Amino acid sequence: MSVRARLAVFVLTFLGASAASAGEVNLQVPVTEIAEQIYDMHTLMLLICLLIFVAVFGVMFWSVYAHRKSRGAIAANFHENTTVEIVWTIVPVLILLGMAYPATRTVIAMKDTSDPDITIKATGYQWKWGYDYLKGEGEGIRFVSALSTPQDQIDGRADKGEHYLLEVDNPVVVPVGKKIRVLLTANDVIHAWWVPAFGVKQDAIPGFIRDTWFRADKVGVFRGNCAELCGKDHGFMPIEVHVVTEEEYSAWVAEQHARVAATAEDPARQWTLQELAARGQEVFAANCAACHQADGKGMPPAFPPLDGAAIVLGPKGEQITTVLNGRPGTAMAAFGKQLSDTDLAAVITYTRNAWGNSTGEMIAPSEIGAARAAN
Repeated sequence: MSVRARLAVFVLTFLGASAASAGEVNLQVPVTEIAEQIYDMHTLMLLICLLIFVAVFGVMFWSVYAHRKSRGAIAANFHENTTVEIVWTIVPVLILLGMAYPATRTVIAMKDTSDPDITIKATGYQWKWGYDYLKGEGEGIRFVSALSTPQDQIDGRADKGEHYLLEVDNPVVVPVGKKIRVLLTANDVIHAWWVPAFGVKQDAIPGFIRDTWFRADKVGVFRGNCAELCGKDHGFMPIEVHVVTEEEYSAWVAEQHARVAATAEDPARQWTLQELAARGQEVFAANCAACHQADGKGMPPAFPPLDGAAIVLGPKGEQITTVLNGRPGTAMAAFGKQLSDTDLAAVITYTRNAWGNSTGEMIAPSEIGAARAAN
């Protein structure tokens, strides 16, 4: 094989490897206009950096070669050379302006959350997301979205697909081609709502409301994650958004409203201890077991045990207050805004009568409601 042929094979192989790696390490394929602008700007910046690199090092290596001592070169004197001063001031300014214009245009567009079709509030909890559809079609829908992969499968990757750490039990559903405004806040620590394919990353800060927006141009399932180091299970706080057609979205909205109506609690219902404890076991598994463990032994010192704990075996009012409001300065989150009165009553009843605990006490949903009112 000739040298020219070998060179051609090398170039083709290099280009093929580069194309393959680009699909793995480059930005995700954009599905919104903002994400496309970010992708294009990212590519432009890399090209500008590449050109600067080639120009600077090209001149440097050429200067070293062409003006070497063995050829009798004598160092030039550029001291107080007005032309050189003007050139190396104007050229960087032009480069910066060329880079700043598309960046500024994109940032301004990212902040334009006016005239949305649908407004959704996303609240970060340790370690899940709560969603409230505030305006537009779907108004009134609310749910909590958490990692759907069980803890034992997280550790062992038992028969899970490639997205096993990014699958949730309740995904966000939005219609294609509609402007979605997302209001962001947090209940405990700083979180961040990040969906790369949308070009969206916005911090969720306790006590503040931040906002962002997206308009997906194609249907599909798009995934992200919390992009802040928010605690022990930071890596298990995924975001899953289903972009569907308008007809499918309307059907989903109707289904959600029907589900809420069907599962509405009867305030006059009389619960038994066994019924509440059984429901509480499910609530505990979904919301508490990751920290306090299924056997109630916890993971001290960050996550204390509930089996034999003084707060569980002591006056019920103290435990109700702790579960409702959390404990500032600790990893104990506030569940008052995440769970209903019945679910809170059930999980507290369960913990007071599970494992080695046997208080025989039942917490009624009305007691949770009274504690809420007192707060």
